Amino acid sequence: MAFSADGSKVAVADASAGTRLLNTGDLSDAAEGYRALPAGAVASAVAFGGDGKYIARGASATGSTPDLLVQPADPADATAPLEFAFEGSLDGDRVAPRGLEWAADGSRLFAVTTNAAGNQYWLHIIQPPAVQYDTRFTGGLTHSPAQAAAGEPLAVRGKLEQDGPAPAEPLKVRATRTDASGTHDLGTFTVKDDGTFTVLDEPGLVGEATYKVSYLGDLTHRPADDITTTVSVGKAPTSIALTAPEEGSLKTGVEITGTFTAQGKALPERAVLKVTRTDRLGTGTLSSVTVAADGTFTINDLPRTRGDADYTVSWPGDDLHNASSATATVYVRR
Repeated sequence: MAFSADGSKVAVADASAGTRLLNTGDLSDAAEGYRALPAGAVASAVAFGGDGKYIARGASATGSTPDLLVQPADPADATAPLEFAFEGSLDGDRVAPRGLEWAADGSRLFAVTTNAAGNQYWLHIIQPPAVQYDTRFTGGLTHSPAQAAAGEPLAVRGKLEQDGPAPAEPLKVRATRTDASGTHDLGTFTVKDDGTFTVLDEPGLVGEATYKVSYLGDLTHRPADDITTTVSVGKAPTSIALTAPEEGSLKTGVEITGTFTAQGKALPERAVLKVTRTDRLGTGTLSSVTVAADGTFTINDLPRTRGDADYTVSWPGDDLHNASSATATVYVRR
């Protein structure tokens, strides 16, 4: 365990509960504690920096799971920790129990690692960054296509500027979408060398969707103020294409083929299309036609009179898709 620089808190590396933060007055849990260690990591050591800026949290973990986190000592600071994963014959496999200690001025961290058997040890000297640099989102967020549609890909773009030297690893931003069904975590997205980033999403509901992009910072860069944009998401388009003969016959009838296309989310059921025929005797509704799995359909009709017959095929739309229709004219002979 380790005491904070001001003596008001004590941190405990608890193998069953992770890093616990207690009030030294009565050893009660602090009002705000540290986030859990990565999944699969078992706490083994903890140490506060002498200057009170950082805390080091050691663990026993396998593979690429971090064995050591170096992060701000203030648990309310959401800056992402600096992570170390020790694996192999030159590094050890885990931080040894009670294997962390800071230099008195907080300028260096001494970390002792050991192998799985516990019969070999390695000393690592880690220097935390002495300066943190500012970051900021600039220019607002844009999106494409200009008209977002439910179930269709949407790209939200922006730019994150950073002060100081170029980072060793690309910065990453985190994005969320808030719509009528709640807030959805979209994950992290890499910031390019020129500061630009693209958030990719497929909004699932018609209405307003608010996108929020955050940069939580790291040990070299301070967090940036969040940036948001609200996108109006409309229904996905549909279309009907008809292929009809120029002429038909009262005896042999008329055959029209077509294709129905719906963008966005797949329809829960195959579309059923309404068919009407308008001739010199008026307008009548024919039998509906169900679209096949590949989007095709066929209409067969026996006209009732000679002359032009206008066949209109339509679909009413649904909660996520716009309605569509198409008309073909056939001249009917005897």
